[in-house]
Amino acid sequence: MTDTALHAPTEPDSAPRARFWHYLPFWGLLPSWLLMGFALILPIAIIAAVSVATRGAHGGFAWDFNLAGYRQILWNEGWTGELEFTPQYLLIIARTFLLAGATTLICLAFAVPVAYFISRQPPGLKAILVYLVTLPFWVSMILRVYAWMIILGKDGTLPNLLEFLGFPAGMSFMFNDGATLTAMVYTYMPLMVLPVFASIEKLDGTLIEASHDLYGNRWVTLRRVILPLTAPGIVAGAILVFVPSLGAVLEPSLMGGGKQMMMGTLIQLQFGGGRNWPFGAAIAMALMALVMLFLVFTALRAARREAAA
Repeated sequence: MTDTALHAPTEPDSAPRARFWHYLPFWGLLPSWLLMGFALILPIAIIAAVSVATRGAHGGFAWDFNLAGYRQILWNEGWTGELEFTPQYLLIIARTFLLAGATTLICLAFAVPVAYFISRQPPGLKAILVYLVTLPFWVSMILRVYAWMIILGKDGTLPNLLEFLGFPAGMSFMFNDGATLTAMVYTYMPLMVLPVFASIEKLDGTLIEASHDLYGNRWVTLRRVILPLTAPGIVAGAILVFVPSLGAVLEPSLMGGGKQMMMGTLIQLQFGGGRNWPFGAAIAMALMALVMLFLVFTALRAARREAAA
């Protein structure tokens, strides 16, 4: 009997086994896909559907296709029924991106030296410092924002200190873009420090020594060695800070007093007191589209940088 004849009966049994192992990754990831679809894709689809619905007479919406929500971002209907261009919502979008960008840059300016300092400490002290960076996450965000209201508000810690130093009494730093920016920087700073720290910790210290041996000062070493080699962590931190800053609600509402509206507070207002759900959903979809463009642009730049390297 030949070897072929001996092994022939095992072929029908091996084929189903091979198919089972081939489709095992699919069935193993199916629960994750279902959870992602239920928790992420379905809500986005609902918001997208509501954004093209018709506003109800007494709030809510009706399932009639209507692009009035998107049109309202740029135009308002005048008394004669004609569309009039209005820049008020564009100013809110511009203010949102300006504050989010400023938050990201300030967080980055503080995060790089802090992360570098932590990465150069002994293991025990390093663990303690990383724990201190993550410590604010153990406290509710509302409490953290209220703490800054106590610090910056009238009769707060900072005004009292300035009054003690000779400045006029009764000063207040609340209800402006500066107060909002301060709270946003404090809120999102750990999200920048941790990725940058993880990237700097992997940096080979001999490269920094080589830069100094080649007469590179600290600024040259930072610009030519540290920043390029830690770019992935910096990009990750920038995304983690910039994207949530675009949808910030607590900081502009409490620290800004609602005087300088951002897109997050505008969306909340439309779903709340404004009772204009299609317009609120349209703003949310526009914000998501802008965020997706930013992420795609960042991904393309990273891919181009890797290809050039």
